[in-house]
Amino acid sequence: MNIIFAHNFYQIEGGEDVVAKAEYLLLKNRGNVVGTYFVSNDSIKGFIEKITCLFSARYSKKSKALFEEALKKRTYEIAHSHNTFPLISPSIFDSCKEKKVASVLTLHNYRTVCPTALLMLNGQICERSVGNSSYWAIFHRVYRNSFIGTAVLANMIEYHKRKRTWHDKVDRFICLTEFSKSKFIEAGFPQHKLAVKPNFVVDPEYGSEMERREEAVFVGRLSEEKGIDVLIEAWETISRPIKIIGEGDVTKQVSNEIELVGKKTKKDVLQCIATSKFAVVPSICYEGFPMVIVEAFACGTPVLCSRLGSMAEIVEDGVTGLHFEAGNAQDLAEKVRWMFENTAKVEEMGRNARREYLMKYTPDKNYELLMDIYQQAIDEAGG
Repeated sequence: MNIIFAHNFYQIEGGEDVVAKAEYLLLKNRGNVVGTYFVSNDSIKGFIEKITCLFSARYSKKSKALFEEALKKRTYEIAHSHNTFPLISPSIFDSCKEKKVASVLTLHNYRTVCPTALLMLNGQICERSVGNSSYWAIFHRVYRNSFIGTAVLANMIEYHKRKRTWHDKVDRFICLTEFSKSKFIEAGFPQHKLAVKPNFVVDPEYGSEMERREEAVFVGRLSEEKGIDVLIEAWETISRPIKIIGEGDVTKQVSNEIELVGKKTKKDVLQCIATSKFAVVPSICYEGFPMVIVEAFACGTPVLCSRLGSMAEIVEDGVTGLHFEAGNAQDLAEKVRWMFENTAKVEEMGRNARREYLMKYTPDKNYELLMDIYQQAIDEAGG
């Protein structure tokens, strides 16, 4: 199959960037012809460029023309986009319709629905934009504390609602979980165009010979929405070690049991997960599909996560890990102690997690799902 990938990379690599690159290689390594229309926020340098870029995020004629040039290089059957904000813009979906190329968009977050992207305001879940106007967000300056930036995003969202871009221009959307699919349905996206396909990781192939340490691990940005403050508060009463891997600022004083190790290579991250007793995912936002969960499952490591959104769907409570009440440090601390005190049960959860990975999150399984979605998009575009 001939496929073109469109993606706007962030300045600091995020989960969307990792997934886009992984799917590109997945397709290419299986004999598909994969073209690219890649741009990066690294190209946005001066103040004027930032303002210009923001105002073209709604509909970029320049990006549409450049994408059309990319489409001319060969006959493509599918155009698959991951992130179009801010440099690409949804204008490329008009190009797809005009050139009769089926289009697919992966919905990694909720930016097509709300300027917050996470459906979160002041540390709390906020679904005000789901099914309603998103202009309310302007007064809260939810995008980088900027009136202008938030106004531009809200205008982009409402413009494409009015234009029916998501109904008429995109042939298939990929949601990462059933939970996120339900939110997009509530937001008015056409249900028959929403398919569910999770993220995947290449099997690290760590066997049972890996020795588990009596410690936990956290992997992710050290930011409020990732629940880092909740974790630090919980660990004030925990006398077992945890490694915190990731970049960001920690404003709270941490206990002696917390080791801040900063950024690590993917190989080192996987080794650390594979030798930890369990992974902790304490996010207080609606995560899309945390890569650390599928990485933990691949390593046979159970996950202790917030009972919230997609996380509660991916991790089965008592089977592949445990849930705790999102934002509740006391409940987290109690569940952490249980995990350390019940080794046999935790080991069983780890085995279950590994089986879950082999059933759902391998490259082979993902490729099968992806090709099926592509065929659905082609059928939709041809119909």
